[in-house]
Amino acid sequence: MTSDPIADMLTRVRNAVKSRHPKVDVPASRLKTEIARILKEEGYIANFKVAEEGPKKTIKIYLKYGTNNAPVISAIERVSRPGCRVYVGRQDIPRVLGGLGINIMTTPRGVMTGRDAHKEQVGGEILCRVW
Repeated sequence: MTSDPIADMLTRVRNAVKSRHPKVDVPASRLKTEIARILKEEGYIANFKVAEEGPKKTIKIYLKYGTNNAPVISAIERVSRPGCRVYVGRQDIPRVLGGLGINIMTTPRGVMTGRDAHKEQVGGEILCRVW
């Protein structure tokens, strides 16, 4: 049992990308499914699907690679941790690499990117950064 399941998911994706695996399996939850949905919408992963294998659900994340087998995800890192939560107001949402990357945030209106949260003028907790 991990104390931070989101960090566990991000670490599994990071390790799979470094090892050039085509897919990675992650234990499922609603929040992890929303993070995978955002990664797919933003073009960082090829696809994902929630599969039931016995009593437990898993998310199969299909990774995306560009030309010369270069990974699309350069880095993925956790920002808010269980011991140190990071909340931002609508005016203080940071940009990742000058707009080249994304923040994934939980807001009162659901899980969304920092760009979408800025458009909807809501703040929240920054879960992770991807570029």
